[in-house]
Amino acid sequence: MKTLLSFVAITSSVVLMSFGISSNFTTPDQGKWVAPASAKELKNPHSGAESVANGKSIYTTRCVVCHGATGMGDGPAGKSLNPPAADHGSAAVQSQTDGELFWKISEGRGAMVGWKLILSENDRWDLVNYIRTLKR
Repeated sequence: MKTLLSFVAITSSVVLMSFGISSNFTTPDQGKWVAPASAKELKNPHSGAESVANGKSIYTTRCVVCHGATGMGDGPAGKSLNPPAADHGSAAVQSQTDGELFWKISEGRGAMVGWKLILSENDRWDLVNYIRTLKR
């Protein structure tokens, strides 16, 4: 697992640099990240163990580098982000609707990649379901 995380961190750094984004990525004060009202109303069409397992697989390969293995925002690349990577187990994240999380995963902001052109809609809903398991 440690080798995989190192590989993901290095690969992510190379990708970020290729887009001209340094590992010390900073953004101007963007204020609180609020999804539009329409996103709050989106209903998650996925549920169950298979959805969570798929979400975990995607999270492990795509999200761990910034959000960390347990979703605390402490991944190797996430440590240098400003604003920092979100703690997916926190009350602030867990209190959002599935639709809000889906919208944020889809659209991205700043250093957060917008995944809508990379991951299928089903995969993004599965990520939401996995993120729900990180609640502390």
